[in-house]
Amino acid sequence: MSKQWLREHKKDHFYKEAKRTGHRSRASFKLMQINKRFKLFKKGNRVVDLGAAPGGWSQVAKELVGEKGTVVAVDLVRIEPIEGVIFIQGDMTAKTTREKVLEEMDVADIVISDMSPKLSGNYSMDQARSAYLVEHALDFAIMVLRPGGNFVTKIFEGEDFPDLLKEIRDRFNNVKVFSPEASRKSSSEVYIVARGFKGRRKDDIEDELDTPDEEAPKDAPEDWV
Repeated sequence: MSKQWLREHKKDHFYKEAKRTGHRSRASFKLMQINKRFKLFKKGNRVVDLGAAPGGWSQVAKELVGEKGTVVAVDLVRIEPIEGVIFIQGDMTAKTTREKVLEEMDVADIVISDMSPKLSGNYSMDQARSAYLVEHALDFAIMVLRPGGNFVTKIFEGEDFPDLLKEIRDRFNNVKVFSPEASRKSSSEVYIVARGFKGRRKDDIEDELDTPDEEAPKDAPEDWV
């Protein structure tokens, strides 16, 4: 992390706002802006937050769903506790972690994912790893969402993007691509916002039963940020 990056980061408007408002990261404002545009959250909703560290999205999600709502946060990296948020430390690409989440919440209204791969500096590789994480987030959303539920995921634009967007559109009634103001201008990230889950199919259940209980493959992303 360069000194120049740190200087620019500290001058960043959303970094300052996060400090001022007590939010955990500037990424908190991305979810606020997504929700302002698409009205995804309601009081009492059940939410799963994938790639939650350092907890900015979970914090906002809990504010939006209120005391009667439930938020389950998942990440490889432990986060400081957030009042009212259930945290599970583990690799979301592993079946054992998914099972732990399902023990806490077997049906969700919303699945949100700000997962990113540990960046290598090779854009093609990083984009492919981003797509890999989106595939797993989508698979989990299909497993846990109620019909009519919502799904939000970050992805780096690139060659895998059109096919993934098509796959998500096949599963949800309304799908938009959105770039929040809080995203860095230099970033290639965008968010796919999918509303109105069409429900599980017979082959989804069969695929789930056939999934081996094993950790992510060796070429999977090393970390999420």
